[in-house]
Amino acid sequence: MAAKQTVPFTPLNIAVLTVSDTRDETTDTSGGYLADTLKQTGHHLIDKKIIKDDIYQMRAVVSNWIASTDVQAVLITGGTGFTKRDSTPEAMLPLFDKVVDGFGELFRHVSYQEIGTSTIQSRAVAGLANGTIVFCMPGSTGACKTAWGIIESQLDASHRPCNFVGQLKSAVDTCNTSRG
Repeated sequence: MAAKQTVPFTPLNIAVLTVSDTRDETTDTSGGYLADTLKQTGHHLIDKKIIKDDIYQMRAVVSNWIASTDVQAVLITGGTGFTKRDSTPEAMLPLFDKVVDGFGELFRHVSYQEIGTSTIQSRAVAGLANGTIVFCMPGSTGACKTAWGIIESQLDASHRPCNFVGQLKSAVDTCNTSRG
């Protein structure tokens, strides 16, 4: 029996977007948490922006990252609730080539253990677009910590049985995609 081949951790180029009508660099604890944590994990922070909750501004920023040859993953915090201005899912879903349904499902499952039934108001979503994985999570720092607990292993080429690294531009194949 052949030994399983191990794949080393590969740092990814990740961009962080905070969607908020009220936050700036001094008050953006969620975007700051994501930027600091991804760097501590060994990834590269390629860009970080804060923009208003506006569908077209979000699409413009994320479309540029998706089109870029430098950005392999995008982490978006904010705009996933039910207030009148929350529009991150509406902005991102048309950009996705494939929706990662499991992210939102798992996020709400894990979040239920933390905040109970209030998790039904989370519209966390993720998708693949042009070889870029995009994760959209709520704007609280606690929600970003919960989401990172799910995302981290999927951005690690050594995670088994599979991860998203093999699906990303300029990356090696690390998942048996023939399983479906």
